Order: sequence, then C-alpha cells, then structure tokens
Amino acid sequence: MITSLAYCGATSSNYKEWENFAPSVLGAELVEPGPDGAVRLRFDEIAYRLAIHPGKEDALAYIGWETTGIEGAEQIVDRLQAYGIEPQRASEEEASERKVLGYYWFIDPVGIRHELIWGHLRSRAPFLPGRAMSGFRTDEQGLGHVVLAVPDLEKSDRFYRDVMGFKLSDTVDMPPIYAFFYHVNGRHHSLAIARAPSDKAAFLHLMVETKSLDDVGSGLDLCLKHNVPITRTLGCHTNDRMVSFYLHSPAGFRIEYGWGGLDVDDLKAPRYYDQTSLWGHHHQHPELSPFLPIKSAE
Repeated sequence: MITSLAYCGATSSNYKEWENFAPSVLGAELVEPGPDGAVRLRFDEIAYRLAIHPGKEDALAYIGWETTGIEGAEQIVDRLQAYGIEPQRASEEEASERKVLGYYWFIDPVGIRHELIWGHLRSRAPFLPGRAMSGFRTDEQGLGHVVLAVPDLEKSDRFYRDVMGFKLSDTVDMPPIYAFFYHVNGRHHSLAIARAPSDKAAFLHLMVETKSLDDVGSGLDLCLKHNVPITRTLGCHTNDRMVSFYLHSPAGFRIEYGWGGLDVDDLKAPRYYDQTSLWGHHHQHPELSPFLPIKSAE
C-alpha cells in the first residue's frame, strides 16, 4: 500500500543552478550532493526529498512512493506481476543512494519510472529552511503532489487505481483539460493525471505546500526579485482549495507553490468540477512549455 509521495528525481544541464534557486526561492535546505553530483534538497526531517541530477536534457527521472513497509510494497509487486510488469528489487547500494532501507522499481505503461520504498531515513539534524519561512506541510502527507500528462487517460486511470492502489478524489472536465486526481492519505491528491495532447507522456508539475500563506507571498516576491518566471498567477483551485502560484524551475518543470490544501480523510465519494480555479491562476509565459519529457529507461 502506498502512503505518500516520498521523493522525485529529475535530470538537468542546469542542475547547479538549484544550489541557489532552491534555498533562496523555495526555502528548501541544501544537503550533501549525491554520488553523481546531484543537488539534493530537504523539505522536512527526511534526509532529502528532491534530487536534480546532472544530465544533457531536462527530464523527469523517477518518482518515489512511500509504502507501509516491504510487505505493502510486495502487495503492489504482486499486482504489477499480474498486470504483466516485472518490478526489480534495488541493490543495497541503490537503496543507500536513495536513503531508504529498500525499494522496488518499475517502468509504468507510459514510460515513467516509479520506486516503491520503505524505511525512509529521518535526519538527526533539524530541518533548516534555506530562507526565512515557517516550513512545509509534509509529515504523513509526503512531499506534495505530482501531475502527469498521459496519452491514454482511461488506461492510465485503471492502472494507477487498480494496480498501484490510488483512490479517486475528483475529476475535472474543462476542455481541453480532462484530469483525474488521486489521494493515498489526507492530502487531496498526491497524484493527478491529465490527457496529453500527443502520444507521449510528460511531467506537468510538482507541488509543495507551505505552512503559511505568508510563505507563499514571500515566495512570490522572491520569484520577482530573482527573475524566476511565474507561469500561473496567484489563485485558488476549485478542488483542493489550494492558494498557490506556479513557477518555472531551472530544470524546465513547473512547481506549484501553495498553502491551505484541503484534507480528504472524510471524502465519501469522488467529486466533479468544470473549472480548475475559483479565481486567479492566469497563464503567463506561453513560450515556456508545461510539458517536461520523461527520461528514457536505461
């Protein structure tokens, strides 16, 4: 059983820019780099939750999901095998690199690498934000959420629900946008998928949630100060009530920076919306593509 979004990894030729961008703008804590020089970032007590690896292209490399333990991970492995996917058990060295006790990894039907982890290392040192702020809402809700564009929305919906175990929170039908939102804990969604305009899957954005609306406001000011493109203005979403804005990161993907997300612990049935936002979230910088490629499986 999946319990939260554990971490994300991406590749970028601009990975070194994250050493300044992530602490100064996002408020993440810069920690020891990975074996390949990857910029690693903390958002809470976990050793690190985001890694930007050196690479020739900007691309999503992997998504890590925390599970209830090795037994919970292996329950998903059984369903994957029944589906026709053969997950691989990570070596001790690979697990150590991720700062976990162990994980299984696999490539899903649209080409995205997922890692089912257990035993996520908690650091002995307290989290120190890279800038003055109150911190991030994580804990049992994990890093935040990820949104993917997939070519066959219905097929992916069945896979993420029936095989991986995500639960539907709601549907948004706002042509040309059609999307499903899924939860695995109290956070309204840890995963969302939208219909892609082509036959290739893509990464749309990562959301991190702050503990204060003032953190969002100061983050907005810092984007303006550091000339970070704001791709969607401050607004409030219909479904999760998140007050947020979207920025274009140095690795080519968007980050939703928000506060005030809805809890869905008591959600009795999936909901339906025909708009993405109650107000705001106006699109800017049309020259910057919202679609980050998926790193090819090696």
